[in-house]
Amino acid sequence: MLNHQNLHLIQQQLAPYNAQLVAVTKKQSIETILQLYDAGVRVMGENKVQELLPKYEQLPKDIDWHLIGHLQTNKVKQIASFVKCIHSVDSPKLLTEIDKQAKQHNRIIKCLLQVHIATEETKFGFTPDELLLWLEQNPLSNLHHVSVIGLMGMATFTNNKTQIHHEFKQLKQLFDECKKRYFALQDSFCELSMGMSDDYPIALNEGSTMVRIGSLLY
Repeated sequence: MLNHQNLHLIQQQLAPYNAQLVAVTKKQSIETILQLYDAGVRVMGENKVQELLPKYEQLPKDIDWHLIGHLQTNKVKQIASFVKCIHSVDSPKLLTEIDKQAKQHNRIIKCLLQVHIATEETKFGFTPDELLLWLEQNPLSNLHHVSVIGLMGMATFTNNKTQIHHEFKQLKQLFDECKKRYFALQDSFCELSMGMSDDYPIALNEGSTMVRIGSLLY
């Protein structure tokens, strides 16, 4: 069930930062997601392709679906016809596949490059050095059906707020460097997706433009 009070509170907190709420629908019922929809939320995030597909089929088609979890290359074709944005592009191979599948549908899919900023080994993403080295090779020049609009990262799951601040600050610095060096002429490169239910206030303070919030909404 949707917690309308929390939704309203979060929206109020995001407003001064002009940040986008990506409402995470992981494990939520169609009925609950419709409550979100009726409350005016149109940007929703799903972690897994197999959860996203039935929701896309059953829910209104003006929802902007974001894929926010780890994405396997062989699953891209299942969502390429409708997904609005993919937050978890963690390899050149995956970006190339998204471009290929988007071309099949004559679409441009927005993508965020995922950067590994946490101490946990389980998280996916480019290291900052890998990302800069890859972008130096101008890899996007031949990809016409993806639009790289920014970076995404997840902080370490810890109660140490100083560490979380530091990790988000590092990602913001990397974003600024990428913008200056590789995307200076592209206004579309403007998004920094960081912050979830536990740490989004810190992420906002460190420059997040998109927060992915699930558990607090229900």
